[in-house]
Amino acid sequence: MIFLSRIADVIEALAQRHRMLPWLIAYALLLPLPFILSAVFNDYLIDLANRACLFILLAVGLNIVKGFCGQVTVGHIGLYAIGAVTSAVLSLEPGGFGGALGFGLPVWVSIPIAVIVTAFAGLIVGLPSVRLEGAYLALATLGLGESVRIFIAVTPALGSSTGLMMIPAPSIGGYVFDSFINYYYLVMTAAVVGIYFSFAILRSATGRAFQAIREDTIAASVNGINVVKYKLLAFVLSAIYAGLAGALFAHMPPGYLHHNNFTVIEMVTLLLMVVLGGIGNVWGGVIGAIVVTIAYDQTKDLVVYFMDRPIVIQPLVFGLSMVLLVLFMPRGIGGWFEGVQRNRRFIKKSEEKLGGAARNS
Repeated sequence: MIFLSRIADVIEALAQRHRMLPWLIAYALLLPLPFILSAVFNDYLIDLANRACLFILLAVGLNIVKGFCGQVTVGHIGLYAIGAVTSAVLSLEPGGFGGALGFGLPVWVSIPIAVIVTAFAGLIVGLPSVRLEGAYLALATLGLGESVRIFIAVTPALGSSTGLMMIPAPSIGGYVFDSFINYYYLVMTAAVVGIYFSFAILRSATGRAFQAIREDTIAASVNGINVVKYKLLAFVLSAIYAGLAGALFAHMPPGYLHHNNFTVIEMVTLLLMVVLGGIGNVWGGVIGAIVVTIAYDQTKDLVVYFMDRPIVIQPLVFGLSMVLLVLFMPRGIGGWFEGVQRNRRFIKKSEEKLGGAARNS
């Protein structure tokens, strides 16, 4: 733990002198990861890394509205679905399999449009936050998120029960992102950029307004902060992250979407990532996304038998894990690590003061 704290101190010192240098170093270190995973393990782990990058985008985006601004939302997976289906439909050729809708637009046109559509949807999802709070807002956003999945499930033009197939992969010149390794560089770049802008939002005047609203809505309003404006802005910014993650998910190999990718279980998984990492902690959300993505993959086939019938208990395990985290580790991994760093710095300053007093005497 002392070793990790010292690494964090070094990174912080570098960031103070050269703001972009730590990010460039991190990006360079991540470049050879797919080749290492492929050589030591197998290509499946590269696909897992790709999904972790998408969940990082989702978790960081959810942290903006939940962690920074303090708004309770459990409909984020619905925005993810809107981004995915919109980009897929726009890029599919007309007359696709099973009567699926298609417009034949280039992928690099469909992805920005999907993000814009999702941002608008985020604005609509955020409207209840103007009058509702707490559990009431959670129920409203849950209803909106689940209604999106049901709408996709019953609409043949959006894939219905068969799903959307043969979704085209993006390309730049002759470089096509049609394999796990190639796609890794696209989603990893998006994740790194998303994390960077999350920190930028947190440290800006907008981020400070979000935090003021989170701490006390009435006090924020009295101090001149337009609470309605910033609440809606938080939902829109969060939706942009979800829309981008969804669009990238749609075009990820093998280019297939199904409404079961956007169930309540996925929403619980996403919430667990944020809670495990620490609500409002950006790096905690990143760590939570990585840990839970791996745990989700390893427990997907976890079943128990009752009266000779298999029962999948993964949702139960994840739900109980979230309850236990809230009870015994409410600040998550990120909050715990911040506490360790704060204590270490306090001890260091105390030792420096004692040493200075001893020298003066």
